[in-house]
Amino acid sequence: MTTLAISGLIRPLLEPQLPADLDVRWFLTHEEAVEAVKGAEIGWFDMNDQAAMAATLREATDLKWLNSIYAGLDFLPMDVLIEREITVTNGAGINAITIAEYVVMGMLNIAKGYRDVVRAQERREWLTDSPGKRELAGSKALLLGFGAIGALIKPRLEAFDVDVTVVRRTAGEGVLTPDQWRDQLGEFDWVILAVPATPETEGMIGGDELSSMKSDAVLVNIARGSVVDQDALVSVLEAKAIGGAFLDVTTPEPLPEDHPLWTLDNAHISMHLSGRAQDKMFIRSAARFLENLAKYRNGEPVGPVFDPRLGY
Repeated sequence: MTTLAISGLIRPLLEPQLPADLDVRWFLTHEEAVEAVKGAEIGWFDMNDQAAMAATLREATDLKWLNSIYAGLDFLPMDVLIEREITVTNGAGINAITIAEYVVMGMLNIAKGYRDVVRAQERREWLTDSPGKRELAGSKALLLGFGAIGALIKPRLEAFDVDVTVVRRTAGEGVLTPDQWRDQLGEFDWVILAVPATPETEGMIGGDELSSMKSDAVLVNIARGSVVDQDALVSVLEAKAIGGAFLDVTTPEPLPEDHPLWTLDNAHISMHLSGRAQDKMFIRSAARFLENLAKYRNGEPVGPVFDPRLGY
């Protein structure tokens, strides 16, 4: 009998639909997880504590397939996944829609100065002019990363008549390759980061890149905080050398209360909420898992597969 160790967070959606000939062990705490994974072939270890998830994985010595709702799994021990040849399916694309919508929201918020509109409402002050006068239409955006999220960002921005240039390895029309985009940074009004967190992307936006951007350009980061040299970003925002930054991710998270980013009016921090601004994540994840489970038992490929060697 196949043994599964699964987080109890997803139990209400999965349990009624799981085949009866499975040994399913549910857990809610790290201590329960360590017991549940003994002898488990399939695991879904998602917990709020990522360190506990990593520790649980180390204890799962018989694991063959690991599933997760997370798209980015850089907090797991890649060496364990590689050494044990564990197949990993992640949450790539599960929250892509809401994250793409968040990018549009952030850009509109900055373009129209909407934060100042909200503040005026709180003061019960009737504004007679718009605090923001930018239009998305006719602006140019550089989109770094064209995975599940990037592929949804592009058409949504194009619906606003934004000219979107994509950065990816495969060349094509409207595409810049990894060795081309830095030389053209100064042409864009928006620089959007949607890349995975890998050694290759760590610190890819540093002082040189920030200084190459237009003086009114806006950096949008919905990737990982590690993709940006945050100290360099603080410096250019303090100097108002760029137009601003919309940051759904920071380093670290949560951002400490005394961090200077909180004090900068041209920094918009959305506290990694982009993927949480929805009510269908668990429904989509459960449906995907059940579909993959049927394939796994039939010896068919599961997906989307996370490659621990590449980090995405």
